[in-house]
Amino acid sequence: MHDLNLQSQIEHFFAAGSSIAGDPAAMAAFEQLRNALETGALRSAEPDPDAPTGWRVNAWVKQGILLGFRLGHLETSGTELPCIDKHTFPIRRFEPEDGIRIVTGGSSVRAGAFLAKGVICVPPMYINTGAYVDEGTLVDSHALVGSCAQIGKRVHLSAAAQVGGVLEPVNASPVILEDDVLVGGNCGVYEGTIVRKRAVLAAGTVLTRGTPVYDVVRGEVLRAEGDKPLIIPEGAVVVPGARAVNKGKGQEWGLSVYTPVIVKYRDEKTELSLALEDLLR
Repeated sequence: MHDLNLQSQIEHFFAAGSSIAGDPAAMAAFEQLRNALETGALRSAEPDPDAPTGWRVNAWVKQGILLGFRLGHLETSGTELPCIDKHTFPIRRFEPEDGIRIVTGGSSVRAGAFLAKGVICVPPMYINTGAYVDEGTLVDSHALVGSCAQIGKRVHLSAAAQVGGVLEPVNASPVILEDDVLVGGNCGVYEGTIVRKRAVLAAGTVLTRGTPVYDVVRGEVLRAEGDKPLIIPEGAVVVPGARAVNKGKGQEWGLSVYTPVIVKYRDEKTELSLALEDLLR
């Protein structure tokens, strides 16, 4: 259960707008929220079996992160590669006892992000504020975990995978990758998409609210509708595909447009192809 007093403070200071500049009470509330995000005690979204998608968005947590930007002033940080950013979001520092492996070579984790024990960061990669990265996840080189994204246990984000972030609107769902998801190289998952447990995204797959996903196994077309985000089913194997343009010049010229396609659901053969994961950890 989160701190209701902290929630009321954050909502109060956020609603106050620019008038809270320099307010030490507002800064104290923000720092309490940022620390709770870093320990995993607070999340911008969390599992909720009673929610339609199985996840509940904590809009006030996003308000707290935005409050930090409002309170922050620019300062220089770093030594070998100096950066200039809001002082409220410095680079996170880790110790060996944290159990997080940050491989040498230029990765960065911003303050307000949570990394569980066993997470491996391969350079150069970036994890933004408000993100939650659970145990045993591998974030490969050139991968991005955006603001408030929720990454489950034993997820593999392959090289150059992009997991979009979201701070505004504050009630919007962030991107969520549940446990044991494999995201191939150069994939992009954006705009609040939810990828259920054990799903596999083949290299180059891009998922957005506006892109329908064709499930050729179950004969369904998956779409985001209204408040419901695009949801990839548990164990689905998704590959980049194309669908024909069936009218106008597109049809005349024989054009097609990109669409993701679910070609199978994880089976024994898929599990064998993922066995390398254990060796990397």
